Amino acid sequence: MAIQSKAAQDFVPIKEVRDGVVVLKDGSLRALIMTSSLNLALKSEDEQTATILQFQGFLNSLDFSIQIFIQSRKLDIKPYITMLEDRMKEQLEDLLKIQTREYIDFIKNLAETRNIMTKNFFIVVPYSAPSIGGKGSSGFSLPPIPGMTGNKEPTAESRIAETELFEESRSQLDQRVSVVAQGLSRFGVRAVQLGTEEVIEVFYKIFNPGETEKAIKLNQ
Repeated sequence: MAIQSKAAQDFVPIKEVRDGVVVLKDGSLRALIMTSSLNLALKSEDEQTATILQFQGFLNSLDFSIQIFIQSRKLDIKPYITMLEDRMKEQLEDLLKIQTREYIDFIKNLAETRNIMTKNFFIVVPYSAPSIGGKGSSGFSLPPIPGMTGNKEPTAESRIAETELFEESRSQLDQRVSVVAQGLSRFGVRAVQLGTEEVIEVFYKIFNPGETEKAIKLNQ
């Protein structure tokens, strides 16, 4: 009996990323927010309690669900080492060259003996809207894909309707993103919604954990 294999894409629930918005195969939308972090250990006991209560109040104020996740990766020091070596070549004084070389060796040894990790913090904000012509279903409906069996070329009217529905749904999603960002800012957490390339990079790292890519930076 022949075993039919499925492509990896069949197990990925994402249909596309459009204008920074993730469109899932079930039609629902997702926005991805990257946040800064707080070190409670550096705060006093009263400040810790106040921060926790503010976070609790923030969660209780939401009338929609969110997902919070942390992406941990081993820190790649190669770009930093390359930069230091370039600086060392530009040094004119021998003493500075020796000190730079010793510093490079120290950083390399530290990275080899310690498991240094970098962490990124994200919040996923969802939104689902009624489908066009769908009974008992929810989510954002995309037009049929031309060339696929049983699919017809979408009409101009369906394209317009699809675009209007996406823009309306994205507007509602943007409002939710704004609510989350404002809520986080009340207790000192900065938040920024990721664009298309940044969203793709996040999911690329999730599905390719062995690959090393450039780090996503939170705008200051």
